[in-house]
Amino acid sequence: MVGTLEAEVALDASDRCDRCGAQAVARATMASGSHLLFCGHHLRAHEAGLQAASARIARAAAESARHARGPAE
Repeated sequence: MVGTLEAEVALDASDRCDRCGAQAVARATMASGSHLLFCGHHLRAHEAGLQAASARIARAAAESARHARGPAE
């Protein structure tokens, strides 16, 4: 099974990236049921690996809108 994109998730300023401590913009739920929070930078860096590991990735509403628009020009 390949990782999937979940509906938006509610994250607030107290939710921090598990890698660097920056504000989290997404939550990855691993097949085991554990959760990891990611800032935008670390989500982009690890998204392919998370999907390969069958993680479900839910983005915060603001990040979902930015992701839908694609990279800034």
